[in-house]
Amino acid sequence: MDSQSPATRRVLVAKPRGYCAGVDRAVEAVEKALDQYGAPIYVRKQIVHNTHVVKTLEARGAVFVEETEQVPEGAIVVFSAHGVAPSVHEEAAGRRLKTIDATCPLVTKVHNEAKRFAAKDYDILLIGHEGHEEVEGTAGEAPQHIQLVDGLDGVGRVEVRDPEKVVWLSQTTLSVDETTETVARLRERFPNLIDPPSDDICYATSNRQAAVKEIAAESELVIVVGSANSSNSKRLVEVAKDYGADASYLVDDASLIRDEWLEGVTTVGLTSGASVPEELVEGVLRRLAGLGFTDVQEIESVKESMRFALPHELRRDLRGV
Repeated sequence: MDSQSPATRRVLVAKPRGYCAGVDRAVEAVEKALDQYGAPIYVRKQIVHNTHVVKTLEARGAVFVEETEQVPEGAIVVFSAHGVAPSVHEEAAGRRLKTIDATCPLVTKVHNEAKRFAAKDYDILLIGHEGHEEVEGTAGEAPQHIQLVDGLDGVGRVEVRDPEKVVWLSQTTLSVDETTETVARLRERFPNLIDPPSDDICYATSNRQAAVKEIAAESELVIVVGSANSSNSKRLVEVAKDYGADASYLVDDASLIRDEWLEGVTTVGLTSGASVPEELVEGVLRRLAGLGFTDVQEIESVKESMRFALPHELRRDLRGV
């Protein structure tokens, strides 16, 4: 460890960070369902991509399954914030499941765009990560019209029927900069490529990346709290490195921080992915304080106030009508 006085060691905490409106809504939907109907409540896939959140809900009686067929007939199932394909709704109906759809409204917006452009017989280029649940759900809306473009390497493999009828859509949790570059490359191939009616990358992803850019230039190390399967959290690590941090690491919680990361470091940047509860950030701050990083400064790049109502199926039962 360096010989600097502990007073010179500081933490720049990005704001906004942590829970976005879609995650808050999804987690609350499972909690309210447990209150309203009692355990078990089944959840298809992880409700949000955070290990801590999943374990906490499991302790309350949530049962996470990979596929709808694992849910007992007639039981209650919550669909995760990442959205599902129409075939999943059909499977649930076939098993007489009571469904609570916690899909983030901003993901639903992308689903609706896919359906609308498919109805007009466009080729849809979906920018996103292969295998991600959100991509699978969106692609399932119009599988005959959608091609996945997984980053810059995927641009050259795209084939379309009519270059005059091509539109791009995207996963909501991507790198803003990389997506912009991917679209530019696509437009080189298809000059009349149509943009979505509004940006598909969600406000929370964009805002958290903007906040990290602001702290990265002043930080030797940026710690991102988030789980390894969280797309938006992994993007924050990449953005931190691209915008000036010497190093950036993704950790589920404070216990995974290594002392050697902090050797010679005087300024640490700290943020968290959109599915991370604030208590995990507070745990990291306590760990850093114990290592002499006691000067904590919150850097706010943009104010957030968005909220989403609970899923309508749940609101109806909570009202008792």
